[in-house]
Amino acid sequence: MKKRILIGIGILIIVIGILVWTLNYLTLLPHKFYTNSDFGIATYYSEIDKDNDGVEDQKDILESARAYLETKPKYKSKYYSEGYPDDEYGVCTDVVAFALLNAGYNIRDLLNQDVLENREKYDIEKVDKNIDFRRVKNMKVYLDNHAISLTTDYQEIAEWQGGDIVVFPTHIGIVSNNRNKKGISYILHNGGQIVYEEDILNRYEIVGHYRIS
Repeated sequence: MKKRILIGIGILIIVIGILVWTLNYLTLLPHKFYTNSDFGIATYYSEIDKDNDGVEDQKDILESARAYLETKPKYKSKYYSEGYPDDEYGVCTDVVAFALLNAGYNIRDLLNQDVLENREKYDIEKVDKNIDFRRVKNMKVYLDNHAISLTTDYQEIAEWQGGDIVVFPTHIGIVSNNRNKKGISYILHNGGQIVYEEDILNRYEIVGHYRIS
């Protein structure tokens, strides 16, 4: 009987350990956020205020991404006749699109213009301005051509700033101004997860890191 109890306790400890690890991995447990000042990193400020709202672009993009995610968009791919989702749904590119839109950059129109002028750079069969800008691969091409390209090494922590854009092979998000205890930036994104700000920068291959200029 005593042996069975010990085995039961051992199994319970393992289950609890796995549960805690999973919750921590999914950023569902309370955790401390660190900022640039904790690592002696100077915060980047843009010299541009595209929409003339008194907020410089870098901060505007960051705050606009947060504002959009506060609406808690459910992950679902749909087509919208005006391009931008107007309901409770959205995909990863919409986080970036709304962040840019509310900072003064209508990426739907900007990307469409770039497609029409540089068709050979895009792998698009039929041009549709209402969906093209919501494709990760298209947004990456646009950013390659029109944004500042930065390091893809997440360990160069000083080079990552809140309001930057990060692209993974099939996903995209906005870099947060919050960091983990190692100084690695959190990411604001929508991939259908429960928490929209996650510690995922070192989990996936990074294929692009950009700053709007």
